Amino acid sequence: MVFVSNTDVFFLQYRLPVAQAERDRGAEVVVIAPDGGRGHEVERAGFEFIPLPLSRRGLNPWAELKTVLFLARTYRRLRPDLVHHLTIKPVLYGSLAARFCLPRPAVVNAVTGLGFVFTEAGASLLRPLVRLLYRGVLRGPRTVTIFENGDDRREFVAAGLIPRSSAALLPGLGVDCGRYHPTAEPEGTPLVILPCRMLWNKGVGHFVDAATLLRSRGIEARFALVGSPDPGNPSCIPAAQLEQWEAEGNVEWWKHRSDMPAVFASANLVAFPTCYREGVPRVLLEAAAAGRAIVASDMPGCREVVRPGVNGELVPPGDVHALASAIETLLKDAPRRAAYGRAARGIAVSEFDADTVIGRMLALHEEVVHSGGEQPTGGSAVPSEIPARLAPASVGERKGP
Repeated sequence: MVFVSNTDVFFLQYRLPVAQAERDRGAEVVVIAPDGGRGHEVERAGFEFIPLPLSRRGLNPWAELKTVLFLARTYRRLRPDLVHHLTIKPVLYGSLAARFCLPRPAVVNAVTGLGFVFTEAGASLLRPLVRLLYRGVLRGPRTVTIFENGDDRREFVAAGLIPRSSAALLPGLGVDCGRYHPTAEPEGTPLVILPCRMLWNKGVGHFVDAATLLRSRGIEARFALVGSPDPGNPSCIPAAQLEQWEAEGNVEWWKHRSDMPAVFASANLVAFPTCYREGVPRVLLEAAAAGRAIVASDMPGCREVVRPGVNGELVPPGDVHALASAIETLLKDAPRRAAYGRAARGIAVSEFDADTVIGRMLALHEEVVHSGGEQPTGGSAVPSEIPARLAPASVGERKGP
């Protein structure tokens, strides 16, 4: 079995537990990804690691072709039973490479959100090409595509990019509900946090503007950004800008934190005003598991976790005044925050627990490998009695936001 990711970090964050579970049940697992300095961690976890020549953002045709040929040669050498591709370039290039292999491996493609190609104005010229490529590579025998939210799945099926029968729905890896525990809110000045990579399209600037607006209204609260810049991303916010915001006194910048359970325990409210086409944002799953109320954008992915009036509130993306208003309302209503937090924890445990989600992913792997020449349905991986947001497309869809 081979996992292909666009970065070593992404594999470690989003598929390591799946790879470990597959190894524990007897599979030989190989990981292919660009070595961003953490390939040794993959090897230390007990997996063969093959560095991949791949540029996350590059569009040089020759360089992209070299990546496809590298994967094709590697697949022919390894002769895997299954390849599991993560993120857009591995999905496109890995699926093309798999077609050059005999015997052809089973293919699982993970669409972890539509990303910048479908959201950024500067990427509009790429969209038709990417759609054409998706239409070509997501079809075929023993091929299934995993979506993290129902909006993305509906869009792909409606556009004819993928057969309905091979579109499954799983929320990433879910969340380790044993690591995150609900705790009583801390006393004193309430704290609102935004944990994420420091990117403009994650709504960091909108959060800062909302914090500035609320403080100008005399709202007594602290606001903290938790995370580091991502220099390889075109939406990266420079460290100098983050330091300037902190110096202005309206927000704190905590940088990267490895003790996220403690971070959530220190907060009274979690905000996530993203403008990005997320899969299912892990930060929302962690916030829910930690029993915290959430204010998030009314966007695909966020809607999978946040139920307005139940465990949080959704606001229009990019609307600073709506964001500030929702935060202010919850800051002034501790009983509502507590009720939302309890509901959030219940949703995390019942719908997004990691052990359950990983078990469904392993079942999906097994089904696609043993589906012969037929198009897999994902049915054994995600049985019909589970909620629609986790069901395969052939079982049901969540209707609307």
